[in-house]
Amino acid sequence: MTFPSKVKIVEVGPRDGLQNEKMIIPTSIKIELINQLSKTGLSQIEVTSFVSPHWVPQLADHSEVYQGIIKEKNVIYSVLVPNKQGFDNALAAGVKEIAVFTTPSEKFSEKNMNCSVTESLENINHVITAAMANNIPIRGYLSCVLGCPYAGDIKPSAVVVLADQLIQMGCYEISLGDTIGVGTPKQTKLLLQTISQKLPIEKIAVHFHDTYGQALANIYVALEQGVSVIDSAIAGLGGCPYAKGASGNVATEDVLYMLNGLNIATGIDLKKLIQIDKFITDYLGKNTHSKVALAESKAY
Repeated sequence: MTFPSKVKIVEVGPRDGLQNEKMIIPTSIKIELINQLSKTGLSQIEVTSFVSPHWVPQLADHSEVYQGIIKEKNVIYSVLVPNKQGFDNALAAGVKEIAVFTTPSEKFSEKNMNCSVTESLENINHVITAAMANNIPIRGYLSCVLGCPYAGDIKPSAVVVLADQLIQMGCYEISLGDTIGVGTPKQTKLLLQTISQKLPIEKIAVHFHDTYGQALANIYVALEQGVSVIDSAIAGLGGCPYAKGASGNVATEDVLYMLNGLNIATGIDLKKLIQIDKFITDYLGKNTHSKVALAESKAY
């Protein structure tokens, strides 16, 4: 068994974590959260989404957040864009890296993006073409790769086809999202083994939600398969506005604790993450989502 010697964690809490909160969070709190995360050793933070406020009102302040944060020189600050209009707005705000998204589930695409998968790829192509013309790197997301709330199980072959298409279109990396958190280690292994027959594992990241408590186990399997990029959210924040019952992302602190135990380097300070966990959960009035932070709070 060989694990990667180093793993990159992509922190998605400010975007994927906060987008599902019912209360409107002040721009100043979002900026403070990102500024604190920037000082932990994280090398990439997804800070917001340039989506229409009609669909995700929580992220209506995307430009203000992006322009208001302190940008550390060794940190990539990426944003999610749903369409060409979102890209144009992101470009105007000075964004330097973007992410695009689609799904192998036709039903989820209709519910989430109000279009077919084919139409979503056409929209993505417009975004990628514009991004490449402006020398902006593009990351790709695939949602519901291990199960869909409307269509049920998803075939690995369908995921592979879309991942390959996104790479061919210009994405430098594909993040495989278990959006509703139903995947198991066996399913994860099969998906990664299938996709690695078509694409280099170096171009694959994983993004697990923890609805059924399988996220860390799935990440462990992904590490065994050679994956070295993991998406996670501070304090396990998140969910999915279009996936009923989906719980939060796997907590960054819990992922880091496991990686530390495996002697896998990340360059991230766990103690600082635990402090940020307390900052954001105290503000939101929530019990700590991270098991590591919760354990630490009870130890003293």
